[in-house]
Amino acid sequence: MSRSLPGLPQRPAPADDEDLGRDRPALAVSVNRHCIRITGPEPRGEGPMSALATRRLFRAEFPALPDRAAAVRRMVTGHLNDWRLGALVDGAVLATNELFANAVEHGSSGPADTVTITVSLEAAGCFGHQLRVEVADGSPVIPVFRRASPTEECGRGLAIVDCLASDWGTEPPDPGGEGKKVWFTLPLERAS
Repeated sequence: MSRSLPGLPQRPAPADDEDLGRDRPALAVSVNRHCIRITGPEPRGEGPMSALATRRLFRAEFPALPDRAAAVRRMVTGHLNDWRLGALVDGAVLATNELFANAVEHGSSGPADTVTITVSLEAAGCFGHQLRVEVADGSPVIPVFRRASPTEECGRGLAIVDCLASDWGTEPPDPGGEGKKVWFTLPLERAS
């Protein structure tokens, strides 16, 4: 079961996006390996791109159990669809699922442990906007990228994340926390 952290909304308020499709130019969306290209009017505070003009964040904590992976996938899918980023769902959900599985398998000492998933949409400097997903667990052991042999049944999680994401890595936990965060990003590029 997931839970929101205090001060973080579980879903964006309906008023943020409720009228985006009415009487406004449509957006054209195309996807390549690392980027979603969005073509449409410039953001003016209330146009179709206003959802991207502000930072969005969602954080949820899940028990470190393999059967919670479906709930993680539903959470990521729901928020990306709410944020009108449906074109990113497949890649983001697959990469998040792989990191969650790694956290459960390698970063957990038992069912009492938890894994925290943070999904954010934020400005990325001169690169436009990016989706960032962090998976935090209680183990300080850093994951190691490796190439699995064709006959191995496991060992491909980080290779999948590496193929799907524009960037990924690890970082220390939040202040006062234990363990680590493993993260990946998917950029959103604004076409002119």
